Amino acid sequence: MKLITRKKHLEMKLQSIPAHPNPKVGLEQYSTPSIIASDLIWNAYCLGDVDGRNVVDLGCGTGIFAIASALMGANSSIGVDVDEDSINLAMEVKNKLKLDNLNFIECDIEEFNEALDANTVFQNPPFGSQKNADSGQDLKFIQKAIELKCEVLYSFHMASTEEFLIKYYHDNDLEITHIFRYEFPIPKIYDFHTKEKQNVDVIVIRAILK
Repeated sequence: MKLITRKKHLEMKLQSIPAHPNPKVGLEQYSTPSIIASDLIWNAYCLGDVDGRNVVDLGCGTGIFAIASALMGANSSIGVDVDEDSINLAMEVKNKLKLDNLNFIECDIEEFNEALDANTVFQNPPFGSQKNADSGQDLKFIQKAIELKCEVLYSFHMASTEEFLIKYYHDNDLEITHIFRYEFPIPKIYDFHTKEKQNVDVIVIRAILK
């Protein structure tokens, strides 16, 4: 496959990845827009965290970060998600793109232990954008990344929890190097949604294990 040399080209590739086929409210499933995913992966690539690295996408959904990493030259890219529908769709995209450095695994992230040589972890976990969502789900993902002994972590969180998260990362021996800020669009896909779309302020924390 031809090497992608521009962020816009990466975004165009990612636009073809389908959204969750059957979004499940209990998993707080919202597809990451291609413009956000391409920006984050491009920044990670420029920081040396993708090309030639072993990448894991925890809670990958339909696989946008795993696929983007594979497209940008990851040595291996693995997407992990508990949702069978999403994994099946991600596998269809993998087969269509013929990416040999990409794979997907269906399992709960807390049970995943097949990538102890992971260099970089991306994760867009349930971060509490719903009023009735279980709090602290994103912290479980951080702990899994630590368990995998990754070198670098990119993790999505609600911007309103930034102060707490800075302390949490510090207390868990994670050194924050960058904080990326996005407006994440939440579309009307669940019955309790009253607006066609609502933008939520999120941050992506890049941290390295000390």
